[in-house]
Amino acid sequence: MSKSTKTEDEYFAREEIEKRHRLAKEIEARRGAQEAEELKRAHWMRCPKCGGELHGIKFRGIVVDRCFHCHGTWLDEDELIKLAGKEETHKVVEAVVDAFRRPKG
Repeated sequence: MSKSTKTEDEYFAREEIEKRHRLAKEIEARRGAQEAEELKRAHWMRCPKCGGELHGIKFRGIVVDRCFHCHGTWLDEDELIKLAGKEETHKVVEAVVDAFRRPKG
């Protein structure tokens, strides 16, 4: 059995993320609009870790979501790139973000 390469690992990670995103979209399509709205209201600005209320705080010019109960900080899509910057030294951060970025469409 050969050792997998970094490129292969990234490929399979992206494939798995895309598969999960497609599955989530299918589930969302099956769910009624009213149920989706109820879920959104129940979970909107709630901490995914402890369920506490999230508050938007400004950090380096970006508004991030902060839970003052468990001290978790949550970033919306592309906020990590905005905070880290796009310099060459941040290739690792960009690779992580790219691996978890939702496919467009």
